[in-house]
Amino acid sequence: MTFKYGIDHLDLDIVNGIANGSIKAELCQEALDKINISRARVEKMAASDVAVYGINTGFGPLCDTQITPEQTNLLQTNLLITHAVGVGEPIDKAISKLMLITKVHALSKGFSGIRLETVERMLAFLELDLIPVVPEQGSVGASGDLAPLSHLFLPLLGEGEFWQCKAGQSDKIIPAAQALKEHGLAPMELHAKEGLALINGTQFILSHAITGLTKMRYLLNLADLTGAMSIEGMQGSQSPFREELHATRPFPGNLEVAERMRMFFTGSENMSSHTNCGRVQDPYSLRCIPQVHGASRNAYNHLNELTEIEMNSVTDNPIVISSEEAISGGNFHGQPLAMVLDYASIASAELGNISDRRCYLLLEGLHGLPRLLTASGGLNSGMMIPQYTTAALVTENKSLCFPPSADSVPTSMGQEDHVSMGSISSRQFNQILGNLEKILAIELMYAAQAIEFRRPNKCSDIIEKNFQVIRAKVAKLEEDRLLKPDIDAMIALVRSQAFTVH
Repeated sequence: MTFKYGIDHLDLDIVNGIANGSIKAELCQEALDKINISRARVEKMAASDVAVYGINTGFGPLCDTQITPEQTNLLQTNLLITHAVGVGEPIDKAISKLMLITKVHALSKGFSGIRLETVERMLAFLELDLIPVVPEQGSVGASGDLAPLSHLFLPLLGEGEFWQCKAGQSDKIIPAAQALKEHGLAPMELHAKEGLALINGTQFILSHAITGLTKMRYLLNLADLTGAMSIEGMQGSQSPFREELHATRPFPGNLEVAERMRMFFTGSENMSSHTNCGRVQDPYSLRCIPQVHGASRNAYNHLNELTEIEMNSVTDNPIVISSEEAISGGNFHGQPLAMVLDYASIASAELGNISDRRCYLLLEGLHGLPRLLTASGGLNSGMMIPQYTTAALVTENKSLCFPPSADSVPTSMGQEDHVSMGSISSRQFNQILGNLEKILAIELMYAAQAIEFRRPNKCSDIIEKNFQVIRAKVAKLEEDRLLKPDIDAMIALVRSQAFTVH
């Protein structure tokens, strides 16, 4: 498959495929024509006496100050230099790469007025694995991600930094000027509107959303598996997952989770033991899995839908509509993603919340399980303390659920008087998912320990397969031992997506 920038439709799998090299992406003739036509329109406006924002005027509060044709190129260079004020640690190289890919796609749609040479240089960076270094802080999410995008494109000018990866070595940061020289590339001079086209946009927010969605998709499936293994350990009931029950309240997420739970229990001899246990119903953290996990799936679906729209949108400003018109609007505003990112953050945190409650439940010594999941309690503390860690992580996630999109701090002397703070929403979303990986890793360790006490009963084939994945790295806890290596091994399994989740 070859993806055509500016023409074809991006989705989560395609953009990740381009990033990992499994899908080839290129500019086709149709996109080249659109870029060149748009560029010709900008050059006509730049030479005109009619003021057109961002093309022959200043920016922000200086939008009413017209710039002479001789000053135009310097204006665009100054724009990148002055807006590159990000602080904090660099974002992951993989996210910077997604920023480049999604920006090329947006610019190639033919509404931004950028020169073909500039887009081709960005593609050269991708081809050579020259990925710019972008600080994590400094964007308010309107006029787009100004500071991060400025850092992303400083290397076009020979400024800023690149990630450099050599065989057998870890990535290191090198000056952009050095890297360009090594590859025989000269620094570029930006022309009319190019600086504005480059740094207006939501690609920082968008690329974090793509990264989080990719991780959340797996973690949603893993949370279902983890809950199912805990139910096996508790010898819980299958009744709360029956199809006819969920047909009476058919939220899409609920239906999907209930179906998945039925799949996880198919053929389990262990689950049949619940029939004679005398329990009328299980605690909410077990029987409400379809409702809670399902609600998180609904949030994922919403974010995925809006992220896909954004991946295929033009988000700079002004938008070049014709040879006579460039509309100055607000396509750069991050609010459409910011609000739903906050929603997805809550949804992800809730997956951890209910997982922690299942961890606690498994320790209580109920329904044939020993207290603290150890047969020799007293001398041994068993699995008591890892739940302290899940409790801490759950609370940290709650603190990260404050919605940045509910806040706005005016900037640019009041010209930009409402901003989205979507960059913060997107970073928090990924922080919460990182904590969720750790919480689910600990629950999986607990569930495997609980299942040991149900032997010789066998679970379903898929759960037995995942049980063996755990036991290949973490042995049954017989007597107290240092659990940190076990927890680290479990987290590594989760992050490497080693579990079969469907």
